[in-house]
Amino acid sequence: AVAETGTLVVLSGPDTPAANSLLPETHIALVPASRIVAGMEEAWRLLREECGELPRAVNFISGPSRTGDIEQTLVLGAHGPYRVHIVLVRDW
Repeated sequence: AVAETGTLVVLSGPDTPAANSLLPETHIALVPASRIVAGMEEAWRLLREECGELPRAVNFISGPSRTGDIEQTLVLGAHGPYRVHIVLVRDW
């Protein structure tokens, strides 16, 4: 997670397809406190250090999906979750 923007960083993989974070109406993420970095630069550095080669998809989630494309009316949940909840936990 990125503290500066309140953003979740979600990686795709064999056990974690990208659709897992995009299809549910409510996204609930459990985030260990030690996995929070200050800014995007630190997030990318951590990704490179831990993954080496980046996965096929890296999604940045900074709240509910929203769009104003339809008659310039704000619509939530159009391209992803309608609600996003982050639960911070002590390291396990």
